[in-house]
Amino acid sequence: MDGDVDECVRVLAEVHRCDGYPVNWPARPGEWLSDGPLLGSWVAELEGRVVGHVSLAPGGADDVAPALWSERTGARSATAVVSRLFVAPQARGRRIGALLMDRATAEARRRGLHPVLDVVASDTAAAALYERLGWELLATVDQQWSPHQTVTVRCYAAPS
Repeated sequence: MDGDVDECVRVLAEVHRCDGYPVNWPARPGEWLSDGPLLGSWVAELEGRVVGHVSLAPGGADDVAPALWSERTGARSATAVVSRLFVAPQARGRRIGALLMDRATAEARRRGLHPVLDVVASDTAAAALYERLGWELLATVDQQWSPHQTVTVRCYAAPS
């Protein structure tokens, strides 16, 4: 993905203008896409142009979905968090989001990890995609993103 970061930022800016994702525009969007410990990142191309992106990461201290999955399974289960999924508005309706989700999910399973994710509750289109793909809603929770911002998120786990 390294060579695609600028194109991913361009698409992300389109998505942000259209859908408000991400909720808080990052100061350095290229770093936001590629920063942190990643297990992998993938892009989707259509007619030679980047039109989508997804990442897979180990769960962090602030990630609620891995803890919810562990509670659900009764043990400290190894998970991977699917994140940074977006598809260019003009490329939607072609199963690109589903294909990116399939790729990230397959990589998590290849590593022996169970895929989980969270999504801002107001992003009903993303939640609908996850539910169409058979992902299970674990819980809806409020997260404190800053002293002045509480956000409601829906936490999901991939089908077993």
